[in-house]
Amino acid sequence: MANYWNREIECMSREDMKKLQDERLVAQVKHVYENVPYYKNLMDEKGVTPDDIKSTDDLHKLPFLTKADLREAYPYGLLAKPLSECTEIHSTSGTTGKRVVAFYTKNDIDLWHDCCARAIVAAGGTKDDVCQVAYGYGLFTGGAGLDGGSHKVGCLTLPMSSGNTERQIQFMMDLESTILCCTPSYAAYIGETLKEMGYTPDDIKLKAGIFGAEPWTEEMRREIEKSLGIKAYDIYGLTETSGPGVSFECSEQTGMHINEDHFIAEIIDPDTGEVLPEGSKGELVFTSITKEAFPLLRYRTRDICVLTREKCSCGRTLIKMCKPMGRSDDMLIIRGVNVFPSQIETVLIEQGYAPNYLIEVDRKNNVDTLDINVELTEEQFSDTVKDIQKKEAELVEAIKTILGINPKVHLVSPKTIARSEGKAVRVIDKRKLHD
Repeated sequence: MANYWNREIECMSREDMKKLQDERLVAQVKHVYENVPYYKNLMDEKGVTPDDIKSTDDLHKLPFLTKADLREAYPYGLLAKPLSECTEIHSTSGTTGKRVVAFYTKNDIDLWHDCCARAIVAAGGTKDDVCQVAYGYGLFTGGAGLDGGSHKVGCLTLPMSSGNTERQIQFMMDLESTILCCTPSYAAYIGETLKEMGYTPDDIKLKAGIFGAEPWTEEMRREIEKSLGIKAYDIYGLTETSGPGVSFECSEQTGMHINEDHFIAEIIDPDTGEVLPEGSKGELVFTSITKEAFPLLRYRTRDICVLTREKCSCGRTLIKMCKPMGRSDDMLIIRGVNVFPSQIETVLIEQGYAPNYLIEVDRKNNVDTLDINVELTEEQFSDTVKDIQKKEAELVEAIKTILGINPKVHLVSPKTIARSEGKAVRVIDKRKLHD
């Protein structure tokens, strides 16, 4: 029997959910049009008024919002409530241009934490669990979201934040943590450190992990599950739409259920903006229908994925999104070939390497170069140059088979690629393209 945080919503019939979404969308469009001049101008330019939006069937008439719009409107241009009604902000960890700042009313925070509570319960969490939150706290949404969700469920919450890994493990053992929330790369690092400290998964009480904030493959999931002795659940969200909890995985682990009472999802063709039929692969677009302070209509996430309404064994009727297959803006085009870092990671793990790698792209004599630095584990580390060259050649072949281009692979000593306690840096693109 599956556990639900809010059974009425999570198992709602398609007709009732559509009705709820229709009502909320109509009200939200009116709220945004009347209170956000920036978006009103976009609607006016497109010749759309709130009266044109009578249900979710009219969603395609609305203009898109992009990250560029959020930067242009920074800091207050997309605010839909007076500042006196806002109680909190969070911000992206963006490395280029202005950060994106999202605003929350007290009610926004409450609904966000509710979404995160659903994720914790779907991973088997109850008030009897000890939930160790090792996402970063502060401006980053990870720590705050799962912390709030954990409190709602009634778990004993350990607000660890990221870093100080030996202390994480000490607390994990002493307080018998049962659920771990952090980025997948940090979970892998905790597993690695646990082993180095001479412990096995039997020495800890963890049963589940809720991991998100960065792309990770099925292969990496299995590695983490093995190293920590847990079931690893995916969670998805964006600062722009509130944070983690936009969607979450259930015990079936075949995609993440989207909290459709708060977010309407569409899949579009990233080049034309045309809405694609269900089951098509394309760019994910979200419309927030309950956010008060910072409601984004038709926000382009740049994440590439597929939506499905196939019946789920957990009993939830919420639409599912697959794990993002890459990003339309993070996709590397190398010698005319579309390359997603996740494709390379899949090959590495299938070949028995740990997910510690760094992809470097450059351009020399007008030709793109692809260098992949892969860290060896202690067991794989061998001093014979011949052994290493053979392993490098095998990896080059395996990657070439998937990508269709020849990379250079460099196997490096254990511990030489910097570990991340937050989002892992996987790609350095050194090309100076002047198109």
